[in-house]
Amino acid sequence: MFGATYIVAFILHQGIAALSVGSTGRSFKALSPGMLPPLGIIFGLFVAFTAAQVWSDNDHANAAVNREASALRSVVLLASSFPGEPEARLRTLVRSYIEETTSQEWPLMAESAATLTIIPPALNEALRTTLALAPGNPGQEIAQREITRWLEDAFEARRQRILVSSAQVNPTKWACLILQAFCALLAIAVVHSDNRMASAIALGSFATGVAASVLLILAHDRPFTGEIAVSPQPLLQVMPEAKAGGGE
Repeated sequence: MFGATYIVAFILHQGIAALSVGSTGRSFKALSPGMLPPLGIIFGLFVAFTAAQVWSDNDHANAAVNREASALRSVVLLASSFPGEPEARLRTLVRSYIEETTSQEWPLMAESAATLTIIPPALNEALRTTLALAPGNPGQEIAQREITRWLEDAFEARRQRILVSSAQVNPTKWACLILQAFCALLAIAVVHSDNRMASAIALGSFATGVAASVLLILAHDRPFTGEIAVSPQPLLQVMPEAKAGGGE
């Protein structure tokens, strides 16, 4: 990103310098430096507008994963209200769901290929198992209702997680952002066309800001992709609890 931006700035610097002779140079000097602040401000607004969506998508992704992990942890804890085979069964299903999610669904989300058409079998079976329980006392009746509610919450959190995994900045926003950056770089080169050193410094400084802004947005554009992607760590932290007391 930095290399591409610097190349564009260099081409503009050399091209405008070559054109800034004769009548063309006088036309360049007639261009008011007062146009640079508005161009910079508009570019900053475009960056803020685009970044707002990216930050929101990342917040929603983290919230969905944390909500899903919290729901599954509650299921595991409440499963102890049904000691024996029912508790072991629920813990095993929760563990299987987490293993399947982290090993299969996460790579699909990184490629924006995960869909809601397939219902996770382990989570679906956990819900069926819960609804088939026969409570023996009021406490178990309450636990059954709560387990059902938390499983439904896990389903909803998974839905939100998959939906946000395909969220990204659309091409129109990228086109407007890049076009505005190009216009600002062009204006800088023209305004400073009579001083090549000043032009190089101004173009280099603004190009660095453009590259840093675009790189920051790109790095966070797809929440489940890249080195700083949302990780399944909150779900994996539930695994030890799902194993404890759930011997088969």
